[in-house]
Amino acid sequence: MKKFFGWMLVLLLGASACTSTTMIQSTPPGARVYINQASAGNTPLVYSDTKISLSKTYMRLEYDGYEPLHVELTRDEEVDVGAVIGGLFVGIPFLWTLKYKPVHHYELIPYMYEEEYLPEPDPNYYPDKVYMLRGELKNLLDDSIITQEEV
Repeated sequence: MKKFFGWMLVLLLGASACTSTTMIQSTPPGARVYINQASAGNTPLVYSDTKISLSKTYMRLEYDGYEPLHVELTRDEEVDVGAVIGGLFVGIPFLWTLKYKPVHHYELIPYMYEEEYLPEPDPNYYPDKVYMLRGELKNLLDDSIITQEEV
């Protein structure tokens, strides 16, 4: 019976060492999280998996008024001591010796609207344009291309 419980303990330690968990946080909080294109909830979000070391997980964070943020989590950020010890007994957990950092924090960037990209208007520039347009309209009117009603 002791042998059975011993093996169960080794298997339990090995299986628990395979899981890696991280907290996904964002500024602003409450961003929608999509993992491999599937909705996973809102930040703060606890994410766990049993993928092997060096595997990648693709995430997208979205929040209204902010640019979507595309993130790639790679399971190679920290060494999992439990998996290393389990690997010494069983061998297989060596595939899970790396894990995620405990917390991942992402800052979302507000959308930049077109108005913010426009340069300040030069007050001396527009009178020339108005003068040119009036001249063109006068020429069109003089050449009978347009009528007075159309002006």
